[in-house]
Amino acid sequence: MATVLHWGDILVILGYFLAVILVGLWSSCRNRGSVEGYFLAGRSMHWIPVGASLFASNIGSGHFVGLAGSGASNGIGIAVFELNAIFILMLLGWLFVPVYIASGVFTMPEYLKLRFGGQRIRIYLAGLALILYVFTKISADLYSGALFMTEAVTMNLYLAVIILLVVSAVFTIGGGLTAVIWTDFAQVVIMVAGAFVLMIMSFIEIGGYEVTVKKYFEAWPNTTRLNYGSTNYSYWKCGIPPANSMNLIRSADDGSLPWPGIMFGLTISSIWYWCSDQVIVQRTLAAKDMHHAKASTIFAGYLKFLPLWLLVFPGMISRIMFPDEVGCADPDVCEKVCNSRKGCTNIAFPRLVLKVMPTGLKGLILAVMMSALISSLTSVFNSSSTIFTMDIWRRIRKHATDIELMIVGRVCVLVMVVVSVVWIPIVQNFGELFHYIQAITSFLAPPICAVYLLAIFWKRTNEPGAFWGLMVGLVTGLVRFAWEYSYSVPPCGEEAKDTRPSIIKDVHYLHFGCILFGICVIVTVVISLLTKPIDDIHMPRLTFWSRFSKEHREDITVDELQATTGGPQICGSDGDYASQPWYNKAGQWICGIEKHDAPVLTPEEKEAIKRKQESIHETRWWKIFLNVNAIFLMTLAVFLWGFYA
Repeated sequence: MATVLHWGDILVILGYFLAVILVGLWSSCRNRGSVEGYFLAGRSMHWIPVGASLFASNIGSGHFVGLAGSGASNGIGIAVFELNAIFILMLLGWLFVPVYIASGVFTMPEYLKLRFGGQRIRIYLAGLALILYVFTKISADLYSGALFMTEAVTMNLYLAVIILLVVSAVFTIGGGLTAVIWTDFAQVVIMVAGAFVLMIMSFIEIGGYEVTVKKYFEAWPNTTRLNYGSTNYSYWKCGIPPANSMNLIRSADDGSLPWPGIMFGLTISSIWYWCSDQVIVQRTLAAKDMHHAKASTIFAGYLKFLPLWLLVFPGMISRIMFPDEVGCADPDVCEKVCNSRKGCTNIAFPRLVLKVMPTGLKGLILAVMMSALISSLTSVFNSSSTIFTMDIWRRIRKHATDIELMIVGRVCVLVMVVVSVVWIPIVQNFGELFHYIQAITSFLAPPICAVYLLAIFWKRTNEPGAFWGLMVGLVTGLVRFAWEYSYSVPPCGEEAKDTRPSIIKDVHYLHFGCILFGICVIVTVVISLLTKPIDDIHMPRLTFWSRFSKEHREDITVDELQATTGGPQICGSDGDYASQPWYNKAGQWICGIEKHDAPVLTPEEKEAIKRKQESIHETRWWKIFLNVNAIFLMTLAVFLWGFYA
């Protein structure tokens, strides 16, 4: 299938990137010159771009490759991850965001610092975020993007990785450091439109929905057909699609998607991702008020219906079209097709694009894939650099200079990239990419979910309880993580060679997530009850039950470093703007802190603005309208889940 792209496709790709960069440059000139403008878009965003950005932040190149690959392997079951997110998005809008807005925070570590005080929880979460970035986001996205490129044109996988890294660096410089929401909005429009065209053309190519379902169960590779009925049942059964491929709810002992793990374990991981991850929550905090924040989660929820149709079903169609490649069962054949003995379902989406899409539209889909990857990588690089330098390195060297912090940030990104590239062979040999991402999340995220839930809904939770709950969860998760990946999972048909212990082989990663969550809750509750509670004067507007409180809140601790130094000014100091050299002004403009003639506000005016920004007041009719929409959205999700149960 690999070929040389038509010049028309290349022009479309170049035009797409140029358009996105121009949108980034245009929108980067808005909401500049303030911390709030930089991080939260001035808290002035409409619900449509915020909801689209929530969807775009979640759907990256890993989803295109992973969801389509899982659809090719196991049918529609993987769509439960998308349907589950609809309910968790409602939790975000109705339970979590009101607390975050009322507390007046910018980041999730900042919320925990206000809630518990101290620095060790903040440092721990920073380190864990770096681990999750390396083993899920960076390595998986690099692999999926490179896989797409190697399918489109003949090149080595690691050469494609290097090209993507170089383009990411150029894109970061050209597109600016702000305007993520507007570029996400533009990408969602084109992404959905392109994937919709691909879905329609794929169904037409096969003969419609009913024919797709029928032919999917008949999409056996030739090796399976030749050996069908032989005595070696464990070998030829591997090429046959599972009998429950059209079911969303599967048995408790299903090796891929057991229903207890989906109902409980997946919910735990989803709460961590949608309700406490900085990348997601930051977008809802950018909404202009509580109404727009809730409406954005509803809009994102409606968009989450799309992946089943735009990605999962096309992955199934790809298996029908390429049963010997996408659906290969013989490990030797799979190794020749995609350099993996575990299966080649991850190539389902790129193969389908190259087969079905005409010149021009093929280039558009490739551009969307690369843009989703690159925008994801640049945001992760920026976030990881900031987390390491500001939350970890500054604790090690309190008086580090600006130059030192800039160098450390870049070295941190370089180290993370190297580790991620080295980890790619593990990702490649895991099999289904989406299951790999969810497995790593289930090993590391449940402790964070437990602490956030207890922090927001149980006032008695204190810092020692939260810290030791996180520590016990980290050790337990890392032990399972290292233990599981110290073994090699044999390919289908070679189960007799499986030497993994029962606790690894028989305890699904989603079930393990439930166990880990329970352990962390117990540890946090017990230690909190055995230690001193937090005084009520520190609690107003930091829990769900006190979100409407008007009482004065005193912070538990003051960050002495920030108070004495004001924090590093990496993009140049303020000082006398007119007397600064041109390169200082250029650097400040790139960072969005160029000089503005802002009006001087009185303390009363500043306090009034702060109260407005932290207000979670809702008008009666808007509240009713949003509640009805949320119920209708969840009803649709329940119906779809039941229809394919």
